[in-house]
Amino acid sequence: QVQLVESGGGLVQAGGSLRLSCVASGRTFSRNVLGWFRQGPGKEREFVATIGWSGGITVYADSVKGRFTISRDNGKNTVYLQMNSLKPEDTAVYYCAASSRIVVKSGYDYWGQGTQVTVSS
Repeated sequence: QVQLVESGGGLVQAGGSLRLSCVASGRTFSRNVLGWFRQGPGKEREFVATIGWSGGITVYADSVKGRFTISRDNGKNTVYLQMNSLKPEDTAVYYCAASSRIVVKSGYDYWGQGTQVTVSS
């Protein structure tokens, strides 16, 4: 069983940066694939990024490539999303997710409650 709690959201000016954190509680955290998703106003939830068990493999949505970086610290049971060069279209509720099986853009088993990111223009 995995529980996820996001933090780090807020209001930021376009071009600025934010770093989201998600602390996971679980017996097998180090073996979980971890991902970030977001849901903007009037839009469906979409994949943002994912990171493998050891952190060596990452996958990003085209919309955030070159701007966002996902990382994890298994010692702290935490996954991060560093967001740079933020755009108004990045405004969304951001969710972290975990899976005990190999997944990429879908199929995650556990979800956090989300943290709001608002980018002003």
